[in-house]
Amino acid sequence: QVQLVESGGGLVQPGGSLRLSCAASGISFSDNVMAWYRQAPGKQREWVAAITWAGDTNYAESVEGRFTISTDSATNTVYLQMDTLKPSDTAVYYCNTATPTPAPWGQGTQVTVSS
Repeated sequence: QVQLVESGGGLVQPGGSLRLSCAASGISFSDNVMAWYRQAPGKQREWVAAITWAGDTNYAESVEGRFTISTDSATNTVYLQMDTLKPSDTAVYYCNTATPTPAPWGQGTQVTVSS
């Protein structure tokens, strides 16, 4: 059974850091590109970052140089290290496969950047 469970969000001041985790069960990292997405209040969900089985990464322009995506295949976990956070990064963050037919979405984890 496919299940995605995100964690690690919270309230942080501008310029701060957070590390998000996503426990992915029932998904093979070797068969999928894994990605992080986010949805801000009143906006559509947007793609943030992706990583292939080989470790190749790609980032949205808005987070390039500040966020780092990684995976741990031993625990089937996807991480998102977020540095130099801005108020515009405030959103609910989700992980999923980067395909036209993603897995069932998890509950996400709330990230709020505010002073």
